[in-house]
Amino acid sequence: MNIDDGQISKAAATLRCLSVDMIEKAASGHPGAAMGMADIAAVLWLRFLKFDPSQPAWADRDRLVFSGGHASALLYSLLHLSGAGLSMEDLRNFRQLGSRTPGHPERGVTPGVEVTTGPLGQGFAMAVGMALAERFQAARDNVPGHEIVSHRTWCFLGDGDMQEGVSHEAASLAGLQKLDRLVCMYDSNGITIEGSTALSSADDTRRRFESYGWKVFEADGHDIAAITAKIRAAMRTEGKPSLIIFKTEIGHGAPAKGGTAGCHGAPLGAEEAAAAKKALGFDPAQSFAVPEEAAAAFSQRARAMKRVRLAWDREFARWEEAAGAEKAAARKAADALALPEGLRDALPVFAAGESVSTRAASGSVMNAIAPLVPSLVGGSADLAPSNKTYLKGFADMTAETPAGRNMRFGIRELGMAAVLNGMAAHGSVRPFGATFFVFSDYCRPAVRLAALMKLPVVFVFSHDSFYVGEDGATHQPVEQLASWRIMPDVLVLRPADANETAAAWMMALERKDGPTLLLLSRQNLPVLPPADPEGVRRGGYVAFDESPFNLPRPVDLSIVATGSEVSVAVEAAKRLVAAGRHVRVVSMPSPGLFLSQSQLYRDSVLPPSCGRRLIVEAGVRNGWEVFAEDRERTAYITLDRFGLSGKCSDLAKEFGFTPENVVAQANILLAR
Repeated sequence: MNIDDGQISKAAATLRCLSVDMIEKAASGHPGAAMGMADIAAVLWLRFLKFDPSQPAWADRDRLVFSGGHASALLYSLLHLSGAGLSMEDLRNFRQLGSRTPGHPERGVTPGVEVTTGPLGQGFAMAVGMALAERFQAARDNVPGHEIVSHRTWCFLGDGDMQEGVSHEAASLAGLQKLDRLVCMYDSNGITIEGSTALSSADDTRRRFESYGWKVFEADGHDIAAITAKIRAAMRTEGKPSLIIFKTEIGHGAPAKGGTAGCHGAPLGAEEAAAAKKALGFDPAQSFAVPEEAAAAFSQRARAMKRVRLAWDREFARWEEAAGAEKAAARKAADALALPEGLRDALPVFAAGESVSTRAASGSVMNAIAPLVPSLVGGSADLAPSNKTYLKGFADMTAETPAGRNMRFGIRELGMAAVLNGMAAHGSVRPFGATFFVFSDYCRPAVRLAALMKLPVVFVFSHDSFYVGEDGATHQPVEQLASWRIMPDVLVLRPADANETAAAWMMALERKDGPTLLLLSRQNLPVLPPADPEGVRRGGYVAFDESPFNLPRPVDLSIVATGSEVSVAVEAAKRLVAAGRHVRVVSMPSPGLFLSQSQLYRDSVLPPSCGRRLIVEAGVRNGWEVFAEDRERTAYITLDRFGLSGKCSDLAKEFGFTPENVVAQANILLAR
């Protein structure tokens, strides 16, 4: 039995009233978008969305993203009415501390929420990533006669999403990739916080998206039949992603505030809320009311989707038999992000004395593990030849080769990072992305969301210091190291040589609860004596410790360094030992990880009895003060200014990152 237009209209009215009630009770929220999008949401959910609320994590469900996360009240109302696990009490606790209905949707907090949204535009870009992951997974897993990957990605977006630059980056990439299972629904109400969008934008959205290679439709966003027709047409579109521009009224149903900026980001108020309910055919005296007709429509859809999901379960069992044990096991491993046994043994080992940049070492590691980790997919922001991230022997990911594992992101750093988040959130792939470290600031908002969502995306940031050289200050990261280290749940690793790089890659692949940043050198670095993999995993370890004539005596000085500065510190330490001093060099690829270790381990690496410490890192000093056991006997060789254009060897002398200067600063400390 089909759900008729009248039932959908009643469902939409119910969604509006529930959203209004949630926001009024919280005295906080955004009723405008929730009310304006309710008709479109009701049509999508009750007629098209493939989603079984009894199994919200079902692998072949459609993915639905609310890029405008401020419309969360509408999403929560949908999840409640469908029976996806949100109770009426959850709706009543909207925006309250500890509730499952936070102000913006958060992955992992609310069942049925695919991604954390709020910063506008990023949800749209993540939807592009989800569509890419679906297509890749389908090409990888489906076998003739057994299609177990066949779902769509749907995205709601608004005027704010359209204005953010990341939407341009993501839309261009989606058009190039011909993602015809991606359907985006644009809530075009012409209102932002300050008023009409005409105050700040004169874009022709249709022509813009058509130029990207999208199929564009337009319809009245409050006409149930028109909404249905355009969604159906978008689903029939082949070879292009679809954008449906729905003309809507913000706050539709609110008699006085509808169509105005007054209902964008504040409750309607008791009087206007009551008037809206009356206009929508509801009793103004009742709150959180769900008419039987609306409840029945959602129950009917839920039963139908459960049958679809159960049929898929049976098909999956047939697929396992047809695909064979090896392919089925590979699918299971990809879903669990499991690594094959023996992967560590496949890592290249670099001989001490070689001279290898850590970006080149990373490239060698990636190409050694790629055949063993078929879910590893990614690319660079037009810098693969420089940051060595191209997977050799594998195709580019395109519409013609959807199972390709190299992605051409173009010069779209923020779009790349957000798309990677979408791929990781979709599941069954392990994405990576790369650019120069100084451009990591372009990626920052998306990496922050990856940390919030605990998505295991790997970011490869090469050219990590002033050793970029002649490109000058614009390309020489200085403050980035400190700024990334203070972001919660982001693992930052700056390996000292090729073998530390291999260990860092293993840590990144083993991590399942957040993003990892690998910071790699442009210049060649000497391969040190074999790194201690367990020490790298602990964030810091003793890389060099020698006493004159091998005599047992206390450590006179500890030099703490990271990345390319470790080899400089080791060379300086050797000279100091020759001069009669007992010197220890600590390689600290991750100060944060090191500080999380037991006091016993930290003291074994940096003995408190040795108060003299010299910190050496080609970045700002901020954050290193925590390692000052004795402030009067702690010194720093850091870079607390912007860089310069010149040969990297000349810059090293200019900035003091030479064995000679390390020895000189050490001797000053040793005299105290």
